[in-house]
Amino acid sequence: MRGLLIDDDETYARVLQRSLQRRSFDVRVATGIAEAMRCVREEIPEFAIVDLKLRDESGLALIEPLRQASSEMIIIVVTGYASVATAVEAIKRGADNYLPKPVTAEALLRALTDTASDDPVAPAETMTPLSRLEWEHIAQAMTETRGNISAAARLLGMHRRSLQRKLAKRPGPERIHPDD
Repeated sequence: MRGLLIDDDETYARVLQRSLQRRSFDVRVATGIAEAMRCVREEIPEFAIVDLKLRDESGLALIEPLRQASSEMIIIVVTGYASVATAVEAIKRGADNYLPKPVTAEALLRALTDTASDDPVAPAETMTPLSRLEWEHIAQAMTETRGNISAAARLLGMHRRSLQRKLAKRPGPERIHPDD
């Protein structure tokens, strides 16, 4: 399958691109709306993975032009800022799926190939652990506030000391908590 990955985080996009290519997908990467539309004019992909937040642009603005380019294209919106409101808006505009970041290649494969079981609970090996999602959210807040812990804590709606404790306990793949 030919696809287009639209994400302004070039490192994340390249890692996801390689992961999908190892699974026999042909994936191009675009970092913004103009570049994405240029890629679509050159060759219409079978699927598009669109980040909701593209620097100063919204990935939601891409859904309708992508759908006009091909009514058969599978459009998946991914975001580090998942909310019910943006999920509803994405689906209303024509997206086929909406997934929280960081999304695993397995979750994308399920969404692309529609092989998910009737059970709405995804298998554990395809889910991103909650502690990892929390860390990604904290890291995003720290990036947006340029490392200012007090400002990041306000952005996250938590006390500064609580954020400092969480930062000191950064989750890693080697750390498994018995209560998880």
